[in-house]
Amino acid sequence: MHDSDLDDLKQRLRRFAAERDWDQFHSPKNLAMALAGEVGELLEHFQWLTEAESLDLANKQNEEVALEMADVLIYLVRMADKLDIDLLDACDRKLDINERKYPSVKVRGSNKKYDEY
Repeated sequence: MHDSDLDDLKQRLRRFAAERDWDQFHSPKNLAMALAGEVGELLEHFQWLTEAESLDLANKQNEEVALEMADVLIYLVRMADKLDIDLLDACDRKLDINERKYPSVKVRGSNKKYDEY
């Protein structure tokens, strides 16, 4: 996703909330709670599936998962907007941290946490 794409989404979400007078409900606390709820709905699609089944969803279920993922992104972008956080910059910073914590020469093929290797 390009920075302009994310900004376009942020602006569209602002308009959507303003047109419905929902901005009053979009505190960071409420958005975080809504985000957690949407992640739970996403997880429901994978509950009880095997690893193989989770990689091979039927078209209908894949579309439902896509829409749940969209809900997660919508609340995340809205929350970042409210807190004036640049998500792409935060992702870059976090990836830099993870690259230092998990050097590929030490962790390749391992699922251990950084303090376990």
